[in-house]
Amino acid sequence: MFGGGTGDGAMTNGYDGDHLDFRGGEFTGPFTAKAEYHEHGPAPTALDALPARAVGFTGRDDELRALLDAFDPSAPEGPAAVLVAAVSGLGGIGKTALAVEAAHEACGRGWFAGGVLFMDLHGYDDDPVTADQALEALLRALGTAPEHIPAADERAALYRSTLAERARERGAVLILADNASSPEQVRPLLPGNTRHRLLVTSRNKLPQLGARLLSLDELTSEEAYALLDRALRIADPSDSRVADGPEAAAELASRCGHLPLALQIAAALLVLDQDKPVAELVAELTEFRDRLTHLDDGERSVRAAFDLSYRRLPPEQARLLRLLSLAPGPDVSTEVVTVLTEADAPPTRALDALTRTHLVERGNGRGRWRLHDLVRAFGVGVVARDAGFREEGEAARGRVLEFYCRWAEAAADRLRWLPGKAEPERFADRAQALEWLDGERAGLVAAVQWAGEERYADTAVRLAECLAVYLEWRRSFEDWITVGRAAREAAHRAGDHHREAIAWNNLGVALRQAGRVGKAVDALTRARDLHRAAGDRHSEGIAWSNLGLALREAGRVGKAVDAHTHARDLFQAAGDHHREGVGWNNLGIALREAGRVAEAVDAHTRARDLYRAAGDRHREGTAWNNLGIALRQAGRVGKAVEAYGKALEICREFEDWYGAGETLHNLAFAHEVAQRPSDARACYLQAADAYTRANAPTEATQALNWADRTDKGPDPTPPPTPITP
Repeated sequence: MFGGGTGDGAMTNGYDGDHLDFRGGEFTGPFTAKAEYHEHGPAPTALDALPARAVGFTGRDDELRALLDAFDPSAPEGPAAVLVAAVSGLGGIGKTALAVEAAHEACGRGWFAGGVLFMDLHGYDDDPVTADQALEALLRALGTAPEHIPAADERAALYRSTLAERARERGAVLILADNASSPEQVRPLLPGNTRHRLLVTSRNKLPQLGARLLSLDELTSEEAYALLDRALRIADPSDSRVADGPEAAAELASRCGHLPLALQIAAALLVLDQDKPVAELVAELTEFRDRLTHLDDGERSVRAAFDLSYRRLPPEQARLLRLLSLAPGPDVSTEVVTVLTEADAPPTRALDALTRTHLVERGNGRGRWRLHDLVRAFGVGVVARDAGFREEGEAARGRVLEFYCRWAEAAADRLRWLPGKAEPERFADRAQALEWLDGERAGLVAAVQWAGEERYADTAVRLAECLAVYLEWRRSFEDWITVGRAAREAAHRAGDHHREAIAWNNLGVALRQAGRVGKAVDALTRARDLHRAAGDRHSEGIAWSNLGLALREAGRVGKAVDAHTHARDLFQAAGDHHREGVGWNNLGIALREAGRVAEAVDAHTRARDLYRAAGDRHREGTAWNNLGIALRQAGRVGKAVEAYGKALEICREFEDWYGAGETLHNLAFAHEVAQRPSDARACYLQAADAYTRANAPTEATQALNWADRTDKGPDPTPPPTPITP
């Protein structure tokens, strides 16, 4: 305190550091000045800011190892090999938990003696942390006094300098930047000193950072099971509901899409109600029209996690995500995506952008796309809550169904095509048609299920009819049954008796091929009666033919002979010589089983000749096989072997591996009758290989067993296998 009078001169002094400067001041009398002295200590640091490990963290062993390998200072490639690692994945996939776990593990190994900086960038919030704000917070955490933090454009330089000093004094620092949404948000946080490491988590892939990239997928079934069990036992060590019901727990994990956030919410719901069985929660999630409404424990919500990502999407990408959620099947081709969006060209840029955000994933094969089950549920929910989106979605589904119907019909025409007929659209050969059908099969089968909605029923039923020849060829009988039932119910509701009869017929054939002979007889009887009532004699003949096959397999051989005779007569009356060949072929099988072998030889010979005249080489092969069986039974083994050789040649020509397996099985049987065990064994082994290629493991195993039996002396021989068209 300085005493004196008050002055009336101008003061040119000012505050400078820790003292007052009165130089240049003019005083005409006493004056008084008050000074306060502040001693500034060092600013506090926050270099042990790592959050606690996630309670119940489990799984992710491979991903954890990859992160630790990237940051290991003793790695052979040197400490500067990986400056940045970026963990990306869908919201709720467990990115932060993995990053925090890896950071704790690395610190426990003494790799970051200089400390850990943690920053939540809130990249998907309405007000994300900017790079400048992040730098300011990190500088404060490093001990920089607020008044010494420079303007925004100078902060990055001070940040790097401070980190370099920290490296010299204490050692390497780990910076964990959580929840980033763009490279711009993270790039200024890169440390200059190569001893430090930056670990970033984001819902977006961030290849622009030159980082070691690690994308997280959903948990495996085993990891999801372990997470559920561990979460319940943390709350109550005696809670064994998951262990006591592993099947229900597996189904719960599936309903949660193996997404860690959804699994944690499901576990919390079980913890809150300790009397609730796991199966009951599974039923609730299954019955809920909107699963995401149930995956909410009051604090965490799967829908809220996805909504953060969705709200940041540009309009084009948001629309694409909504439409993809309505697509049939587990994944779709770029071609189908283009139809969904009604675009002139594939929306490749939008798809790639959604892939970078992990909202869309690569499907099975190049050019295919899929959504996580819960993302699909989210998209469906967004559409359902908006009338405009619903209308847009219904139109998109209609376009896809028409597209599928048009090209499935073209593919079926190619599979049924015979020389001399008009060339089908689009597909140059059978291989192209089968390749397209194989790629789209799941979507095609799913699209037929839309037959339950009146606006799609007619097209979906037509699609089901187009798929019959393909599903039979690929022996996808369960899919065929699913398709047949959907078509039958839709046609019945619409009062379309013609299409209902076709659906009954196709369903009956599928049931017979799947071994459900009793149900097949009932279905084919319905088909026959509906066609007869409509006066459609040709279609009635088809139903009779298929009914005869089912009756024979049911052991009602006499009835089967009558049915096939009816079918043959109807085809003859219609002048359909190609179908007449089918009638003769099937009649021959029934006649042989009835003991009328000479008639069977004649019937199969007629069938072979009719197929040949019609140019149906594949069915000609089935007639050769069945003729061989009849010839062998008639004691003409040499001729039978010749017939099987013709059949095998045609099966291989068409890559009909199941037919080849059946023919080789019959040829082996003929060799056994002729007492040529080594030839028989070779044929059984070839049959096993053919069945394997046809995805018929049961038959392949049986063929191998018969091959082993040929080395052990005489034994009951396997029955011959006829081939039906």
